[in-house]
Amino acid sequence: MPTWSGILEELRQSTEDGHKPPDFDGIRRKYLVLAHEHTGRDVILYATKWTQPETVVGPLVSIVDEDLQGIMEVVHRLSSRNLDLILHSPGGSLAAAESLVTYLRSKFGHIRVIVPQLAMSAATMVACAADTIVLGKHSFLGPIDPQVTVNTKLGPRMIPAQAILEQFELAKRECADPAKLAAWLPMLEQYGPDLLVQCAHASDLSEELVREWLTRYMFKRERDGQAKAARIAEWLADHGLWKSHNRHIPRDMLRRKGLKIEPLEKDQKSQDLFLSVFHATTHTFTMTPAVKIIENHLGKAFIKQVMPPVAELRRPQGPPPAQ
Repeated sequence: MPTWSGILEELRQSTEDGHKPPDFDGIRRKYLVLAHEHTGRDVILYATKWTQPETVVGPLVSIVDEDLQGIMEVVHRLSSRNLDLILHSPGGSLAAAESLVTYLRSKFGHIRVIVPQLAMSAATMVACAADTIVLGKHSFLGPIDPQVTVNTKLGPRMIPAQAILEQFELAKRECADPAKLAAWLPMLEQYGPDLLVQCAHASDLSEELVREWLTRYMFKRERDGQAKAARIAEWLADHGLWKSHNRHIPRDMLRRKGLKIEPLEKDQKSQDLFLSVFHATTHTFTMTPAVKIIENHLGKAFIKQVMPPVAELRRPQGPPPAQ
């Protein structure tokens, strides 16, 4: 299997001893083609630069409405009703994730979501709209409790919606004691008039969507599918259980809860090819301006790039003229 270092060596060899840039696109696409040829299924890569050490602005690597344009671009001219979606994402907008799922499920009858490392938050929700999820021993999903943006005196912060609701309930109890009111006022002043309603609705929506998708797709042939979907959705959405929105949930725990999880290593050839795609993608993110890649095995791609800032050189000014 080409490892991370093996793909790096392949990229080095593609430079012809440094006379041209590494063939990032060519090598990544080569493994997408090989994965398609091996499985006989259409293959789409959706990956963002969010696990690299460099800081990238959140919306650039999150699931956003613009992604639907990218997905439509790469679905065009795919001929199969079966899709393998390679997904590596921190999550993002609930509405955007819903639009991606709605479109993909209208185009494909059977979808496998392959997670080479992490699919968190709204990306976990997308995975729950699959017929089956393919995870390696090193692959993780995450809680689906939504986060909201709160403008604080230190700037905007992303905070779990359920944490805000829990904090408000705690404040109501403690503020019954006038001596504690002064300590709570600075925090309560950050809550807008509709923030609590937004938090409650966002929490309900994330759980509702996952429950609906699991029932309709993954558990569609199971007699108790609706009840099972409800239990799993509630479990994934329980911020009090997970304690952190960034918790990594391993495949064995997901399987025990009833999700249809296929081990990545079940087919060694598929594992080699999907991980080679992922390694080539991470090298692309590390050494090019790309921050989001949506791409299919036909070579059609929608790539978001962020160019590094260019320093402006100015001629130094001389001393002021003598008076």
